[in-house]
Amino acid sequence: MNIKDFYKKKAKRVPAKPGKYRNVPVLIDGIRFASKEEGKYYLYLKNDKNVHHFLRQTPFHLPGGVRYYLDFLVFYGDGAPFRMVHVDVKGIETPVFKIKKRQVEEIYRIKIETP
Repeated sequence: MNIKDFYKKKAKRVPAKPGKYRNVPVLIDGIRFASKEEGKYYLYLKNDKNVHHFLRQTPFHLPGGVRYYLDFLVFYGDGAPFRMVHVDVKGIETPVFKIKKRQVEEIYRIKIETP
């Protein structure tokens, strides 16, 4: 048995494990999103004429070496200054998310929206 056959057999035996919160990852425009909701929001931003540009998975550094990744940092407007909106797409707001969100909002003096 060669290595390719081994991996094929192994892959067939291991069932796909559902996400912890039943999220279904999706692939849109060659970009992997953690959930359908996040993918839908990406399409919304992409087609919104008021959005100048947006960034995905923007890191925020928290005390203790912890990083919080914001789903979207959206820039609205057609001139300077742009209006920035911080968006985190969540299906379920866990206690850990609420704590990290509060920390980021307090340290960076921003407001995170959860549509």
